[in-house]
Amino acid sequence: MDFIFQGFIKALELLTGGDDSIWSAIFATIKVSTGSMIISTIAGLPCGFCLGYFNFRGKRALRTVVDTLLSLPTVFVGLMVYAFISSQGPLGELGLLFTLTGVAIGQSILAFPVVTALTAAAIEGVDSQLKLTLISLGAGKKEIILTTLWEVRFAIVAAIVTAYGRVMTEVGISMMVGGNIKWHTRTITTAIALETGKGMFANGIALGLVLLAIAFGVNLSLAFLRKK
Repeated sequence: MDFIFQGFIKALELLTGGDDSIWSAIFATIKVSTGSMIISTIAGLPCGFCLGYFNFRGKRALRTVVDTLLSLPTVFVGLMVYAFISSQGPLGELGLLFTLTGVAIGQSILAFPVVTALTAAAIEGVDSQLKLTLISLGAGKKEIILTTLWEVRFAIVAAIVTAYGRVMTEVGISMMVGGNIKWHTRTITTAIALETGKGMFANGIALGLVLLAIAFGVNLSLAFLRKK
C-alpha cells in the first residue's frame, strides 16, 4: 500500500508544481470535450424534443435505435471516424486525422444519442395536461414548446452532464483518432493509460485526480442550478 500512498503524494506535487505535460493533457481534454458537447447539444436537444413530443410513423423504431446507441462502443466510433477522415477515406483531404477537431467529431457522435434519448425521455414524462392547460390559456405553439422545455430544464441539464461524463472518460476515440500525440492530442484518459503502462503511477494518479475534480465541479454546478 505504500506505493499507492507515495503515488498520491507525488501526484499532488506534480499538480501544484505545474508539470507541463500533465497540464497539456488537461487543457486538451477540456477543449475537445467542451467542443464536442456544444455540437452534440445543439444537434441532440431539437432531435430529442421532436422524438419525445411528436407522434409520427416509425417513432417506436427510431426510439429503439436511439436507445440502443446509448451503449455505442467508443472503439467502434473511433474506427468509423478514423475510416472516414484517414487519407484513404472520403474526408481525408480535410486533414482531421490526429487532431483535436477529429477527436471532437468522434466524441460528438458518442454524446449525441445520450442527449437525444434522455431529452426525449424527459419530454415524454411531462404531464399530459400541461399542453391542454396552455392551449386553454391561449398559448401559441412557441409558448407551448418553451414552457414544456422549461418544465424539464433540470432533466435536460442532467442529460447534458451525463453526456459530458461519457465523452470525458472515453479512451477509444481519443486514442484511435487523436493518436495520443504529446503536447497535441493527448488527453487525460489516454495519458493515464500511457503513464500507467510506463510505470509512472504518480502521473496517472495526478491525471485521475483532475478527472475526478472536473466531474465533481460539473455535478456541483448542476446542484447549484437546481437550487437556484
